[in-house]
Amino acid sequence: MKKGHLIKSVDPGSIAEEMELEPGDVLLTIDGDEIEDIFDYEYKINSEEITLLVRKKNGEEWELDIVNEYQDLGITFENGLMSDYRSCRNKCIFCFIDQMPPGMRETLYFKDDDSRLSFLQGNYLTLTNMSEHDIDRIIQYKLSPINISFQTMNPELRCKMLHNRFAGEIFDKVKRLKDAGIIMNGQIVLCRGVNDGAELERSIRELTAYMPQLESVSVVPVGLTRYRDGLYPLEPFTKEDACEVLDLIHGWQEKLYKEWGNHFIHAGDEWYILAERPIPEEKTYDGYLQLENGVGMLRLLEDEVAEELSKREGDDRHRHVTIATGKAAAPSLEKHMQKIREKYPNVQAEVVTIINYFFGESITVSGLITGKDLMEQLEGRDLGDCLLLPCNMLRSGKNVFLDDVTVEEVEERLKTPVQIIDEPGSDLVKAVVEENQETIHRRRTMYEQADCSNCGPAERG
Repeated sequence: MKKGHLIKSVDPGSIAEEMELEPGDVLLTIDGDEIEDIFDYEYKINSEEITLLVRKKNGEEWELDIVNEYQDLGITFENGLMSDYRSCRNKCIFCFIDQMPPGMRETLYFKDDDSRLSFLQGNYLTLTNMSEHDIDRIIQYKLSPINISFQTMNPELRCKMLHNRFAGEIFDKVKRLKDAGIIMNGQIVLCRGVNDGAELERSIRELTAYMPQLESVSVVPVGLTRYRDGLYPLEPFTKEDACEVLDLIHGWQEKLYKEWGNHFIHAGDEWYILAERPIPEEKTYDGYLQLENGVGMLRLLEDEVAEELSKREGDDRHRHVTIATGKAAAPSLEKHMQKIREKYPNVQAEVVTIINYFFGESITVSGLITGKDLMEQLEGRDLGDCLLLPCNMLRSGKNVFLDDVTVEEVEERLKTPVQIIDEPGSDLVKAVVEENQETIHRRRTMYEQADCSNCGPAERG
């Protein structure tokens, strides 16, 4: 019996619903071929006419002829990759997962390095476990964009940083992707005294050889927790370091924009915060190609808040809310609250900075704040009508923080309703000024960068 792929859900109004497919049904073949993984599936359904063989929950097999006009079928499978996840073979000196404390949920310790997650969810790949067959399939199926964690263009240094003697052999693979027209985005996790300075200059220079198929490269600072015993000795960047990084990046941006009409190399927002420099204007971000990597998020939020407020007359309504966030975003949020108060002078919106005692005070992003830190630092405060929290504090599609504390537990402990705010600046303004907002306790389902080369906890929501 063919194993097939179990259907988890069917989108309302989709082709799949029209064909009476249901959760629990199993997709066996498309056009008579078994499906190896999501690459095969995406390629197969991108045809005007296809034939599905499906085993229904009652054991019946249905053969369905579909004219889909290149649309998505509206099927979500139990296994998003339609095959096993590939774990990372590296032991990166900057890996965030190696800096996790013991006793957390098992999924947070899984390191993935899977090209299919790069295509589906935007995760960054080291390419160290990709065979020529994998590259062939990406090219054959024209799957892009593919996101690549370069770290450095120095092959010997890359082997050292990834602790993998084959890590310096990826550049022929990248050239094959470029020559085949596969769109790519790149990332450099910068480690002080390792791949910065002259090495960063070399990396930027040599990465430009992959333009225009390599559309952008982000440079983000390594995240260092307090759980680094026995790991490679890394030091945090200083304000002076951040200024040097930005000067180097801005110099290349100016040069490349004149030549290509594209800034190409981008600094994560954390560099501007550390350097105490203003966030660049929107045009610098080339359409926000690496927004989910923390590149341009503060600029976009500021512009969206301004746009939403420009549509409003303002009034004398009374409202009192508290917004909790990490140290990095707090000054920016306070500026937005001042703008809101200009139109709504009786709206009191207090921004509270949560110190990350769980991972260490050097971790300043809101996405790594735990429920425990949140509750302990807010307990006993007058939080007003509602506590507002950014959605990146929660797991994708869930109502739990990294430490498995739920939103409901936070509400009960703090005796205050909690509202989760989605990313758009318009959502922030509405949450602050409008009382009759629907209370949301879950983060919307979205990709989470999970590969160890991205320094992030592995989590598939």
